[in-house]
Amino acid sequence: MLTILGFAMIATFLVLIMMKKMSPIAALVLIPALFCVFVGKGAKLGDYVLDGVTDLAPTAAMLMFAIVYFGVMIDVGLFDPIVRGILKFCKADPMRIVVGTALLAAIVSLDGDGSTTFMITVSAMYPLYKRLKMSLVVMTGVAAMANGVMNTLPWGGPTARAATALKLDASDIFVPMIPALLVGLLFVFVLSYVLGVRERRRLGVLTLDEVLVEEKVEEKEAETVLVGAGGSGDGKVDMRKSVAGGAGSGTDADEQDDDFQGLDPHRATLRPKLYWFNALLTVGLLTAMIMELLPIPVLFLLGAALVLTVNFPHIPDQKARIAAHAENVLNVSGMVFAAAVFTGVLQGTGMVDHMAKWMVDVIPAGMGPHMALVTGVLSLPLTYFMSNDGFYFGVLPVLAEAGAAHGVSPLEMARASLVGQPLHMSSPLVPAVYVLVGMAKVEFGDHTKFVVKWAALTCLVILGAGMLFGII
Repeated sequence: MLTILGFAMIATFLVLIMMKKMSPIAALVLIPALFCVFVGKGAKLGDYVLDGVTDLAPTAAMLMFAIVYFGVMIDVGLFDPIVRGILKFCKADPMRIVVGTALLAAIVSLDGDGSTTFMITVSAMYPLYKRLKMSLVVMTGVAAMANGVMNTLPWGGPTARAATALKLDASDIFVPMIPALLVGLLFVFVLSYVLGVRERRRLGVLTLDEVLVEEKVEEKEAETVLVGAGGSGDGKVDMRKSVAGGAGSGTDADEQDDDFQGLDPHRATLRPKLYWFNALLTVGLLTAMIMELLPIPVLFLLGAALVLTVNFPHIPDQKARIAAHAENVLNVSGMVFAAAVFTGVLQGTGMVDHMAKWMVDVIPAGMGPHMALVTGVLSLPLTYFMSNDGFYFGVLPVLAEAGAAHGVSPLEMARASLVGQPLHMSSPLVPAVYVLVGMAKVEFGDHTKFVVKWAALTCLVILGAGMLFGII
């Protein structure tokens, strides 16, 4: 019964948010509360929620101060060179923009933190998608898949969890998986190219060369229109001129309306004299994070306080920067605490344990010698419907034990367990995904409907490559 109710609760949640019948925060809170009553443990709901909040409170704190830290770094211009480089590559071509999104997300993912990746990627690419009227779910989907592949880095989390759960060395798991993961990353780039071409055809936007030719012909006309309209200008001409020019001038009304200040090279928050201080501070922060010198929430708390104090020594300026990022902080932290209700009920009522046991029990006995393949396939739904901790510490050891009885090595099982990460990064139980959809102003249900099929396909490509290379 707990197994059925567990799957029913997850299905109800996904259906309601994808059909936009409930907001994610409301669904994350009300649906598990209702099912907790169905299970007959309504009296313990408070304990389950507090347990969930306790578990996720460090994550919420990390996200709150990480958003402030990286938000301020974006304000002061730390990432402007990266943005300019990506924009120079992308220009006004939707295909290049989508590929650039995947490339930027993959590069930034080297720090091992999904929230950081999404904040930088969205801040850089959002103005281009808005200006060209491109699909924002393409941006969130591509970024999530690229980050999901890179999330398998030893310091990213899943590999370390698999190594800990099966008492293995993380490098023995990860290094042999590199060829398969590279194939998965290449597939994400190819998929980005295909989606970008589809966007180009849908929009009918001129390619880079055509934009440059048209600009030379219409330059005087565009200037005349801009002056005549008091700076607003014709939407089409102004759009192309701004995008082709890179970050835009930051002076037209459309730019002000759509919050393009993040790319405005003349914004008042820039601190060019402090660029190297901010760069070294960020490198030091990420290094300390990788080396685990202090808990990540503490590192970002200290970093946010330091970067505010140095870059904006006057208290009113500090308040203004905090207020500028308050909406993102509130949205993300609220979503994390709402997710704590969902995970708390899943774990507290025992639903997640029964679901995992049922999954293992339904595996046919004849599949024993192929347990690595089974584990790879199961990693897709299981890492989507439960946390990485639940999967790697609760399910993987059971699967590995079943595999060992049929001669399948724990290393193969551990490698296969990493396959589902591209899909996992869009799970409603992953706090970072709310940073992604929140900053991109995308409905979580829309993101889910778009990304699930492509992310699942990416996972299967990695699994197939692993089997082809003899890694799994």
